[in-house]
Formats: sequence, C-alpha cells, structure tokens
Amino acid sequence: MAELGGNAFPFVEENLSKNRRIRMFPETVWEDDLVWHRDAENRTVKVLSGNGWKLQMDDQLPKELVIGETHYIPKNTYHRIIKGIGELIVEIVTK
Repeated sequence: MAELGGNAFPFVEENLSKNRRIRMFPETVWEDDLVWHRDAENRTVKVLSGNGWKLQMDDQLPKELVIGETHYIPKNTYHRIIKGIGELIVEIVTK
C-alpha cells in the first residue's frame, strides 16, 4: 500500500479504481489523530480486518466495526473512528 504523499492523514491508502480504495489504519496511530470529520460524498465502508475498532456517527453511540459488515456514511455527516487493537483495514466505495 502506498502512503498518501506528505499529508497528515492517519492512514495508508491504496486506490483500486476511481471510486474504490483500501484504507489501513496502523496499530501505531494516535487516538488524537482520529478526529471528527465529514466527507463530500456518500460512502460505504466494508470492514476487512480489525479488532475492537468502532465507528461513531454524529449524535449516535459508537458501533463496533465487525469484519465483513458494511456501513453507509452519507455525505456531509460527521463521524469518527475509535481506535481498537492492532490495525484496521477497510474497503471504501464512494458514490
């Protein structure tokens, strides 16, 4: 996987196509770098690996990211990832 050249994102990403990518959050990521944010497009996120990581959507309690599950994140919706154990790998498809 290639690192995003020189940016401050807390992940490593590999583009598979125009709207599909694999993203890896290493176990060494700082929790303070996993900030609330929103994206400009709708996304589906499929969990490929991870243990104890969580997704928290705006005004909701965190939900555990379970391998094989897919989560829909509407554009412009605030959300964040909460660190678990080991690394987290997800597949992101933008709409």
